[in-house]
Amino acid sequence: MLFQKFQRHVDEALDHLATDAVLPADLDRKNVTLEPPRDPAHGDLSTNAAMVLSKAAGMKPRDLAEKITEKLKTLDDVKTAEIAGPGFINLRVSDSVLIEELNEIAAQSSEYGRSTKGKGVTVNVEYVSANPTGPMHMGHCRGAVVGDALADLLEAIGHKVIREYYVNDAGAQVDILAESAHIRYREALGETIMVIPEGLYPGEYLKPVGSALAQQFGDQYVNAPVEEWLPIFRKAAVSGMMDMIRSDLALLGIKHDVFSSEAELHEAGKADAAEAELRARDLVYDGVLEKPKGKTIDDWEAVELPLFRSTQFGDDQDRPIKKSNGRWTYFGGDLAYHFQKAQDADELIDIWGADHSGTVKRIKAAVAALTRGKTKFDVKLVQMVRLLRNGEPEKMSKRSGNFVTIADMVDEVGKDAVRFTMLTRKADAQMDFDFAKVTEASRDNPVFYVQYAHARIQSILRKAAEEEIYPSDADLTKLDGEDLELVKLAAQFPRIVESAAQNREPHRVAFYLNDLAAAFHAFYNLGNDRPDRRILMVNDPQTTSARLFLVKNIGQTIRNGLALMGVEAADNM
Repeated sequence: MLFQKFQRHVDEALDHLATDAVLPADLDRKNVTLEPPRDPAHGDLSTNAAMVLSKAAGMKPRDLAEKITEKLKTLDDVKTAEIAGPGFINLRVSDSVLIEELNEIAAQSSEYGRSTKGKGVTVNVEYVSANPTGPMHMGHCRGAVVGDALADLLEAIGHKVIREYYVNDAGAQVDILAESAHIRYREALGETIMVIPEGLYPGEYLKPVGSALAQQFGDQYVNAPVEEWLPIFRKAAVSGMMDMIRSDLALLGIKHDVFSSEAELHEAGKADAAEAELRARDLVYDGVLEKPKGKTIDDWEAVELPLFRSTQFGDDQDRPIKKSNGRWTYFGGDLAYHFQKAQDADELIDIWGADHSGTVKRIKAAVAALTRGKTKFDVKLVQMVRLLRNGEPEKMSKRSGNFVTIADMVDEVGKDAVRFTMLTRKADAQMDFDFAKVTEASRDNPVFYVQYAHARIQSILRKAAEEEIYPSDADLTKLDGEDLELVKLAAQFPRIVESAAQNREPHRVAFYLNDLAAAFHAFYNLGNDRPDRRILMVNDPQTTSARLFLVKNIGQTIRNGLALMGVEAADNM
């Protein structure tokens, strides 16, 4: 592929200079980059090699750049090599390289953009992990899409990926869920429920759970003590909610390999094992937390608690892993859960809502301690989405039962519009989801704009087939410089995929596809004023065939990018 080829060319030029004793033989080149210049007028590629290596070479950057360009200018693949500014080297690639890249897209087809960069390293990506207390709503949507797209990207560059959902089924919220299900159970048996008590979940989504319990147990638990029915109803309610959650996620095309239960983790003694591991290394001790500063807490008292030495790993204070009643804190449970995940993965990535930002430092400290620094761990924070309806934010609350579900959204605007839109901004940036915007057919709607580019290409190919002109008959030497400008942008796709995966930023693919779609639409529109720039020219089948081959593979690149976002490419619009 083009970028890899020219990276080799730069490396080989540097190797020759090392052989000639111009550069030290063992020079570290990790900071040498090759990328498109910000201004396309400066060339197709630019390298900073002379800038970052000149000091070690004992030369001025421009002097070293002269030596490097002398080597590069001898290559057939290089049309021009010029020095800019203090020592950047700008390259223009030959037409033959671009035609070769176009053929590469065609040969690789749906595999174009994929690589083995990840070398099979196992990455666990945990995303969604919503409490099992109701259907998926828009508060969960963005993190779900970001996590799923990131998992796809990591697979695309050669990682083995474990997609995981952590089921928080051990906290007080599932007891509240069970009590709410008990009310629906009594209702299913004929009791009139006028008002759902304050603090319970009032949503009608629990009615099927109540009906199933009524059918299974009859009136056995109507007046039974809470301790008799609570574990049974808790298990049934969580199971029912998880079935609903899986169904909701499937509507968005969200996939998981593993659903890990918090309750099962504790039952298996995983939290105790994590504590024992840390105590053995003097990373957990029994101590008393300082009284919170700047607050007047009348009922505060000094209590000895098991504390994790998170300050040794950059946290601002040591953290309790158990409460005074002996129950695990959220942090204590999370600590054990990440220890469990690390047994099967080389790297861990968590997709969290931005409201959890305060816990990032401590859980990173815990993972570093438990894995002795061997497991890489990253947390990507996702900002909430502001959902607009009639210009007013839509309220979302499971407890009131008033929220917009993922099922509602998919039904109204479609899976592809939801997924694409969720990836049109950086995950940690605020986002508005406007119902009108994501469905309008305009340049301002990136979902439409990219899909329309692919659909327009398919339409061109169909019309050409009616004229019995096919891309398979192409003589690519018929492509001129204006045609090949599209290939330069398409050739960036493998690099975009790699950078999006490595930086954990799937929005980069959406940005790129918007740029590629814009370039294609501009290319197509040239024919409106210049007949010789039309793609389909019946009186010139050779040029037409070559341009059909070109746009067909631009379409393939768009399709590959959309697939990584979990979006289907439209053939008709």
